[in-house]
Amino acid sequence: MSQYQIAVFVGSLRKHSFNRQLAHALGPLFGNRARLSLVEIGDLPLYDQDFDHDYPDQGKRLKQQVREADAVLFVTPEYNRSIPGVLKNAIDLGSRPYGDSCFAGKPAAVLGISIGSIGTALAQQHLRNVLSYLDMRVLGQPEVFLQHKDGFFDEGGGFGDAGTTKFLQAYVERFLALIAQGKD
Repeated sequence: MSQYQIAVFVGSLRKHSFNRQLAHALGPLFGNRARLSLVEIGDLPLYDQDFDHDYPDQGKRLKQQVREADAVLFVTPEYNRSIPGVLKNAIDLGSRPYGDSCFAGKPAAVLGISIGSIGTALAQQHLRNVLSYLDMRVLGQPEVFLQHKDGFFDEGGGFGDAGTTKFLQAYVERFLALIAQGKD
């Protein structure tokens, strides 16, 4: 089996965001079966339909990175009970102009972490609706709604709890199986 390439969208621009830490902590759980590459979304211009005839370089870069990937992982916080604007903008740029979406047919997984007790459940629900419309094959189960508390991440950037590691390893295995389904 060759190593899968996974494009990772982190829906937070904050340098030390919990979701960015989560994306990094997930990497080792894939072992040598996948390589995760963060997609830069902080420098993207706001989507404008006028781009459809002269696409900005940042949008071209995003599309190229997703097209070269075997799958896409979305790691997102929840802002005002929905998707962060910067993530929605990145998705809009990657999916336009109509008929030229870089997301169509790609396997995808969604998860997130928040200090709130329901994690990022509502943002994930909204994001899943968008990804479904974009014709992505989204991992349905297990859903991952993580609540950040002291000690969630250990000093080495991994997970501070064996139960969390075990749960997220099962999540990674299901995502890898979804990716493999598309390769058959």
